[in-house]
Amino acid sequence: MSLRMTPPLPLVFLLMIVGASRTEWSVKYNQQKICALNGSTVFMNGTFTHPEGLTVTETFWFIDPVKGVEPTDLSKDPVYSGRVKFLTDDQKHFSLKLSDVMKKDEHRFYFRIITNEEKERWAGEPGVQLRVTELRVKAPEEVTEGQTADLTCKTTCSLTDPFIWYKNGHPLTTKTIKNNQLHLQTVSSEDAGSYSCAVGGSQHLRSTAHSLRVRYPPKSVSVSISPSGEIVEGSSVTLTCSSDGNPPVKIYTWFKEGGTSPVGSGQNYSIISITADHTGLYYCEAQNDHGALNGTVMVTLKRQNLFAVWIAVGVGSFVLLLITVLICIFRMKKTHETNHNKSKQDENIYTTVTHSTSRPVQAADSGADDAQYATIQKRNDQVTSNDQQGDPQYASVTFRHRTANTESPTQNVEDPSVIYSTVRKD
Repeated sequence: MSLRMTPPLPLVFLLMIVGASRTEWSVKYNQQKICALNGSTVFMNGTFTHPEGLTVTETFWFIDPVKGVEPTDLSKDPVYSGRVKFLTDDQKHFSLKLSDVMKKDEHRFYFRIITNEEKERWAGEPGVQLRVTELRVKAPEEVTEGQTADLTCKTTCSLTDPFIWYKNGHPLTTKTIKNNQLHLQTVSSEDAGSYSCAVGGSQHLRSTAHSLRVRYPPKSVSVSISPSGEIVEGSSVTLTCSSDGNPPVKIYTWFKEGGTSPVGSGQNYSIISITADHTGLYYCEAQNDHGALNGTVMVTLKRQNLFAVWIAVGVGSFVLLLITVLICIFRMKKTHETNHNKSKQDENIYTTVTHSTSRPVQAADSGADDAQYATIQKRNDQVTSNDQQGDPQYASVTFRHRTANTESPTQNVEDPSVIYSTVRKD
């Protein structure tokens, strides 16, 4: 019979307590996989433990371990220098802050612990795998009005932060955002625009904008008349049609109210010489691949005001007549002034004419017509003798005949043969 020595009970409990309280090496990461947005800042965190009796002299992070080779501190790597920052506290918490993340930062990152014992060093496994992604909007280029459309903010790895959508640079607050997708239930022309996406905390890192085009029939059609204002018969008129459909309207057809056949085509319709037959309501039909819409315009002529026409004709005639009369008066006055000036030059007006003889008057002399004048005095006091130039006009002429009388030699006797004693100018 063999005996087996069994340790005393107190010693068993002591061994159990020592084994349970012994501290081992351990490194625990909060996340073993991280997806970071290109250009953002990422944090890697965790905790660690080490056996008792050891003193931690250095901690750092490294990548790409090689067996048998001491890893390089990232803070001393030119690629990461200035972009990394290590933090460790007394509670054995550690973290890595990596700024301005780039695509080439996709590596597995490890936490390294060095103690006062040369052989007591530890590298935390399995490390943290970093993936870097960019944002990209995936959506149809065009969608027809009335249909549905889904816009997705695409990434190469899963981001944990919520997605934010922007339209034409303004954030959308619609409830149709689910995860990384924007759902447009019934597309309208107002949904056309530029869309981009971002994630919370990195709103400045938006995706490239995506332009969404919406196809729709003409929404409105307007018709204008040129020249504007009242239209006068015989003038030229151009009607112009415009619309806002997508794709742009290229088919325009013109109709006149009451007619079944088109009167023209194209965006412009011209009437060269308008008459009363051209007046009425005109329709412009704008059509694209998704529908058609009409626009109207009324063409009317300016009514002639007969009363105003007669007034204009009367005024014109009166003015013409007045001008004619003034011209005639001017010409008559001019002629009168010319004749008056001429008569002034030729005028010889006599105030007194005295007829005398130095010889006895014979019977024949009393009836003679060739009486001689001794003195002629003009009204203008100029005295001439025997002035017979021109055609003199007399204001007053008195003829007196001297006869021989023995009784009264100086007595003047009027000649009874003189018919006119006074001649006056008309």
